Amino acid sequence: MTATTRDLAASPAPTPAPSPASSPAAAPEFDGRFRAELQALFRWRRDVRHFRRDPLPPGRLEALLAVASLAPSVGLSQPWRFVTVEDPARRAAVRASFAACNADALAAQPAERAPLYASLKLAGLDEAPCHLAVFAEPAPAQGGGLGRATMPEMAAYSAVMAAHTLWLAARAEGIGMGWVSILDPQAVTAALSVPADWVLIGYFCLGYPREETEVPELERLGWERRAAGAATLLRR
Repeated sequence: MTATTRDLAASPAPTPAPSPASSPAAAPEFDGRFRAELQALFRWRRDVRHFRRDPLPPGRLEALLAVASLAPSVGLSQPWRFVTVEDPARRAAVRASFAACNADALAAQPAERAPLYASLKLAGLDEAPCHLAVFAEPAPAQGGGLGRATMPEMAAYSAVMAAHTLWLAARAEGIGMGWVSILDPQAVTAALSVPADWVLIGYFCLGYPREETEVPELERLGWERRAAGAATLLRR
């Protein structure tokens, strides 16, 4: 080892200058009014099933997706993949999958619930101006695999967080969002020509609601009631 090399090895490594992104900033203070409005946003987030046909303003979806990308993700991997569905043939293929799966679901309902299930409008596929599929890439290169060694499903959970962030951001702008889950994921993946290993998180309809209500439609129609938070809490 030369003297120059010894000197370098003994000296402490230089501290890199902080980048603008890592510079400290004062955290905002969220006052009582903000917290009350935030609670109202949570209460008024609805799974919208009835839409007006008015299109979203130009660029509005892209702005909402930028907000959705602020969601937390395992290892900062951002594994969500957004697919807008505008082609009529692809929409028709998704609609056909829904019709087949919905018929199977109706046939599986107990006799006492079948009439109510048949009366439910479970998709805004025919009305919503915007269709959006959210996928998770199961093993994204971004993030270096951090946090997924023992729980690889964290990639999908992260994409769910992005979908929920999108939902709240849309609601704050008066835009409704409905989650269509009565679908065959493989059929949707094929219809949208995305990589076969992508995991379908949800197919969403977005648009302006035809009506506003604080009470979920399924609760108003008697399908189910929302349980109190304490009912799902265990203490160990």
